[in-house]
Amino acid sequence: MTAHYDALETREQTAREAELFSRLPGVLRSAMNAPAYAERLKGFDPAAVTSRTALASLPVLRKSELPALHKASMPFGGFVAAAPGSFARLFTSPGPIFEPEGRQVDPWRGARALFAAGFREGDVVLNTFSYHLTPGGFIFDSSARALGCAVIPAGPGNTEQQFELIEAYRPVGYSGTPDFLKILLDAAASAGRDVSSIKRALVSGAAFPPSLQAEIKARGIDAYQAFGTADLGVIAFETGARDGMVVNEDLIMEIVNPGTGDPVAPGDVGEIVVTSLDPHHPWIRLALGDLTAALPGPSPCGRTNMRIKGWTGRADQTTKVKGMFVRPEQVAEIGKRHPALGRLRLVVTRQGETDAMTLKAETATANETLREEIADTLRTVTKLGGTVELVSPGALPNDGKVIADER
Repeated sequence: MTAHYDALETREQTAREAELFSRLPGVLRSAMNAPAYAERLKGFDPAAVTSRTALASLPVLRKSELPALHKASMPFGGFVAAAPGSFARLFTSPGPIFEPEGRQVDPWRGARALFAAGFREGDVVLNTFSYHLTPGGFIFDSSARALGCAVIPAGPGNTEQQFELIEAYRPVGYSGTPDFLKILLDAAASAGRDVSSIKRALVSGAAFPPSLQAEIKARGIDAYQAFGTADLGVIAFETGARDGMVVNEDLIMEIVNPGTGDPVAPGDVGEIVVTSLDPHHPWIRLALGDLTAALPGPSPCGRTNMRIKGWTGRADQTTKVKGMFVRPEQVAEIGKRHPALGRLRLVVTRQGETDAMTLKAETATANETLREEIADTLRTVTKLGGTVELVSPGALPNDGKVIADER
């Protein structure tokens, strides 16, 4: 059985980077036909954006901004130049955020993830993601059909009718949340229904803790995880190596410090930022609000693209202290004003009946003068007083957390 979807997955990483960044200027020019991107990218020369360093100079677009932007300029917030009628399907997600589906084969880039999970042409797949208004069901439906699979468009719920379909069509594969897979298996066991044809699964949309992984495996199903969003489709996926997730082809992923667009040091936890290369509907530095870290080297499965740990938390750590919002961007600003500092963490606690802040800062040059200077900057930037604790380099955990609310 072929181990990889195509030769793109095993090419040298330098060749992949060269190909992606040779296409990026054209994608940027297409993006700037849309008024919102034209405004955001004003003053930037697309022809000069041919490296990760140049890409990192472009502004970040936060997914958390999209609901307000889409409401202000329906349907796509001014970020899509193409008319709604040029797309195949039109969806909405809570917010609302409006998402179009392209007309190309595998518009959500999910066929590779299904292939890596063992799905093959001719398989029958039970797809239990929702088909109602949101794109989840169609992401995995179109991806499975692009791979040559037949799809049962089941959606979630209605287990009794799903048992009838499973017993009739004998699907070998399942796509859906890990939670619903367990519900389906438990209900089948209770009702004496035969769902034994299901041997593999691609799950997404919810946590898949080791305990549930072990339970699903014990029931004879080989389950793999995919990480994706309604905006971009499948972004990264697990492979047979079971060693992190491999980033999908045709995407440029950056991992940046929460609250900034600055790339983190290799291996550090940071926020996922993605640029897609579909000129009809590009995303330029979309910050997802999810945390991860890059893993070193290629996957043992032979795929050579960037690998990530998977989802490790949320980057939006904004909190309110004494009635005022404190944001990761402000913590990052403190670091920029004091180059001698490494990682920073603002810890918010209660002292008596009052909110209190302590800024923990890594530095190799600790002294009282520096501590006082940082305390002054903390007050200037946040408009709130707090204490400063200087710690040795490496003392703070590498978990991407900039603000820790411990109240």
